[in-house]
Amino acid sequence: MSCICLGPKRAGKTHLLKALQEPDSIDETSYSMPTIGTGIFRIYFPEKSANADRHKPPPPTTDAVATSRGSKHLPKFIQVLEIGGSMAPLWRQSQYFEDVKKLVYVVDASNLCQISAAGVLFYSILTEPRLQKVKILLVLTKMDYSYRQMRNEALLMLQMSKLQKQIRQQVTIVEASAVTKVGLSTIYEWLQRP
Repeated sequence: MSCICLGPKRAGKTHLLKALQEPDSIDETSYSMPTIGTGIFRIYFPEKSANADRHKPPPPTTDAVATSRGSKHLPKFIQVLEIGGSMAPLWRQSQYFEDVKKLVYVVDASNLCQISAAGVLFYSILTEPRLQKVKILLVLTKMDYSYRQMRNEALLMLQMSKLQKQIRQQVTIVEASAVTKVGLSTIYEWLQRP
């Protein structure tokens, strides 16, 4: 799998991936069960249209390498392997990091108590030799539950400004909410890039 999604327990990985997979399936009443093991999500990229606010994925195709015509061969979808937060002790000891090109790391920005633990897991991923050339998307989720200053506190607690000077990987930071759909278009764009 060329793209994996990691993060601590209850960070919102499944909810975010479901919102990317089927945007209309998530609302204020949606609930996701914690992932035990792994899950695979096929995320279709929204087609560019005049109504860019609505991200409606195209109907599924059976061609696993389907690309959009006239769009410089950009893929129509990507498959993302979500690895449950309860499996964090096994991440490095497994085959999950083989052939990974992109990594989505999800942190619950509304839970400042969890951010330190999320930072420790994130640092262990950044030091993994098999992930030195991987593009990383750091997603601060549940922004609809947090206040504006929590984003800055989360980045401060993760020591991102210091960290970005010391690591090899390219890290992109996005604020997102599966419920309000904030940040989903940026995540689609990042996932679709080669």
